[in-house]
Amino acid sequence: MALRKELLKSIWYAFTALDVEKSGKVSKSQLKVLSHNLYTVLHIPHDPVALEEHFRDDDDGPVSSQGYMPYLNKYILDKVEEGAFVKEHFDELCWTLTAKKNYRADSNGNSMLSNQDAFRLWCLFNFLSEDKYPLIMVPDEVEYLLKKVLSSMSLEVSLGELEELLAQEAQVAQTTGGLSVWQFLELFNSGRCLRGVGRDTLSMAIHEVYQELIQDVLKQGYLWKRGHLRRNWTERWFQLQPSCLCYFGSEECKEKRGIIPLDAHCCVEVLPDRDGKRCMFCVKTATRTYEMSASDTRQRQEWTAAIQMAIRLQAEGKKSLHKDLKQKRREQREQRERRRAAKEEELLRLQQLQEEKERKLQELELLQEALEGQLREAEQARASMQAEMELKEEEAARQRQRIKELEEMQQRLQEALQLEVKARRDEESVRLAQTRLLEEEEEKLKQLMQLKEEQERYIERAQQEKEELQQEMAQQSRSLQQAQQQLEEVRQNRQRADEDVEAAQRKLRQASTNVKHWNVQMNRLMHPIEPGDKRPVTSSSFTGFQPPLLARRDSSLKRLTRWGSQGNRTPSPNSNEQQKSLNGGDEAPVPASTPQEDKLDPAPEN
Repeated sequence: MALRKELLKSIWYAFTALDVEKSGKVSKSQLKVLSHNLYTVLHIPHDPVALEEHFRDDDDGPVSSQGYMPYLNKYILDKVEEGAFVKEHFDELCWTLTAKKNYRADSNGNSMLSNQDAFRLWCLFNFLSEDKYPLIMVPDEVEYLLKKVLSSMSLEVSLGELEELLAQEAQVAQTTGGLSVWQFLELFNSGRCLRGVGRDTLSMAIHEVYQELIQDVLKQGYLWKRGHLRRNWTERWFQLQPSCLCYFGSEECKEKRGIIPLDAHCCVEVLPDRDGKRCMFCVKTATRTYEMSASDTRQRQEWTAAIQMAIRLQAEGKKSLHKDLKQKRREQREQRERRRAAKEEELLRLQQLQEEKERKLQELELLQEALEGQLREAEQARASMQAEMELKEEEAARQRQRIKELEEMQQRLQEALQLEVKARRDEESVRLAQTRLLEEEEEKLKQLMQLKEEQERYIERAQQEKEELQQEMAQQSRSLQQAQQQLEEVRQNRQRADEDVEAAQRKLRQASTNVKHWNVQMNRLMHPIEPGDKRPVTSSSFTGFQPPLLARRDSSLKRLTRWGSQGNRTPSPNSNEQQKSLNGGDEAPVPASTPQEDKLDPAPEN
């Protein structure tokens, strides 16, 4: 489950990078390419038709992230096996897709981060970010990672400096709850937290933190190791992980010389100095004991503590130290958040109780003022009655009786007044209950209005998407018509080209005929002309023309001419044989030509 969450974070960045219009949807062709690349880097057998089969009922165009998730879970993530692929190659694929769209380094070369450093910080961000989308890193994790990087550069930062640095991003953190990865990378590129350190120092620090958090490298460095067979001491570069202790020929880690597996049954012990080696210790496994030597006592203590921590992690069944620490920090944040929410709720409840108490006190004061008014009125009535009693002593008996009745009436009035006060209190409580009901009804009404407005917005958005799809279909129809026109033009051009080829073939045949004719003429010019002989008509080609043969023919022709000038007009018996040798030995004898024919023959052309 943890591996699936880590893979989903990187895939989320790749999916959002393909969403060019920021509509939450990606075309099927892009999803095919993305899925093919995921198959490749995750070493999963390719299934090219699975996407079409999965979405064969969805022909509305692009696919949303919710629509792609079932396919992603079923055909890719469910088939992933931990350890069967290189996680760094997978992250590099997703980083390449998202950085091309979202990450813009300074073109003038003033940015502090190289592309490799930005990729490693992106991986660290994904490792420490919350499991909620869009992905953010809470300020506590930003502070933790900054401290890690600064401590790797041997820089100490105070709590006040970190708070001042994070306060610059406070407005963004308040609105989103944390920093996005691009704001996090900009924080490093701006150099506000680096105190003027160089790019190389920062790159080494980022690489060290990347190895520690992502590659689970608990400790690395040079140690002297004693051989198992030759028992000699060799300096090796060691790299400690929770499951093993690897050693290489150099710190580039290109040539792995061996691996020491660690489990719960292993142990590490400090050895006394001997054989000219100091600060020795050994790692005991079930099959072998490895002896090593550190440069000083402090290094030996650090190595033994780190190896004991790796053995403890194996005994507890934990694969990664920093994953466990990240989970503990997250649980602590959740506990603090719960305590803060409970405290705020308690303060709110106390405030409500205080307001209720003040309201009741005000009601009691109002009731007390009403009772005092009524008592004053009763005293005034009693004074007037006493005055009447003084004036009418004769009616004393009746007045006493009447006073008694009035006193009884006063008692009843007080009882009625108490009943009225009680009724008013009951009425006030009912009125408060009605007020609360009205407030709840108004709140529900507001919620209904908001739901109605959201529904209207959704309807408008659906209409806009429908119009956009119609426009896209019209544009595709026009593109299809243009393609058909271009195809027709290509066909016409091809027909014209075929006609040109036929004309060229006719010209080639004519040229071949002319070449044969000129070959005949040339052959006729190549034979010596004798009195009374005719020139042979032979068919040959220029390819059969040999300069040495022509030279022999010229020399023979000169000899014949010299013999003719001496009066020897009759050809010798060997003349025919010489003629044969001049003609190559396989031609017919040259017939004699008449002087008239010699005159009619055209002169040879040069």
